[in-house]
Amino acid sequence: MFKAVLSEAAEHDIRIDRISQGSGIMMLTDTEIREMVRLGAEHHIEVNLFLGPRGGWDIGAQAATTGSAAGVARGSQAVEACVAEAGRAVGLGIRSLLVADLGVLSVLGELKAAGELPAELALKTSVLLPLPNASTGAVYERLGATSLNASTDLTTAQLAQLRTACTAALDVYVEVPDDQGGFVRYYDVPEIVREAAPVHLKLGVRNAPNLYPCGRHLLALATDLGRERVRRAALMLRLLTELAPELAERPDPVTPPADLAVPAP
Repeated sequence: MFKAVLSEAAEHDIRIDRISQGSGIMMLTDTEIREMVRLGAEHHIEVNLFLGPRGGWDIGAQAATTGSAAGVARGSQAVEACVAEAGRAVGLGIRSLLVADLGVLSVLGELKAAGELPAELALKTSVLLPLPNASTGAVYERLGATSLNASTDLTTAQLAQLRTACTAALDVYVEVPDDQGGFVRYYDVPEIVREAAPVHLKLGVRNAPNLYPCGRHLLALATDLGRERVRRAALMLRLLTELAPELAERPDPVTPPADLAVPAP
């Protein structure tokens, strides 16, 4: 799927700065993670992997009735498992983790501060960890978050409030998956960039099934959706260039640090 995304990006002549894999670390083999690390380093793309386990896949009933519990770590054992997943990913070369539980974020932030996880490790909050206001964003940053996924229904004025209170890059969905609201906000992009930069503009695909956890049985559909996200990004960038050409220029990609070399098998 990663290679398909790269192929589609080359076809549309657009640059991708980050990819997130939602099935996550526990659903990937060591070989698959190493290959993602290799591709990310080669193409200057941050590879961001979801931590598990998570509430939406667990035996608890709350996540079945409210999406707000889908990313939680239920019980101390689940927190320990997420920390173990983080250690495994870091050992394989990953330097960006997707975190959906507040307690897990706190523990990982403490481990980074203690030097037990790399200082350059990115901790990105998930859309499953609601971020509806600036005060909450400030809390996430104090706990160690380095990239913040804003709640999908914030106005541009509310995103500006987040930017005022937080220094971390914001993640803002331009097209939102159905289970997070299904909004399509392409014409808001110029104002989002003005108010929220530095910002990652995220493209879900509306009217698409939730594939997580993914696998070979869903490979064709997952690949098509990956390609479509890139096509959607091309549409977004074309509109941004038309409406606000001064905002469409981006700096050159940052060269990954030397320790992102692919570890030996």
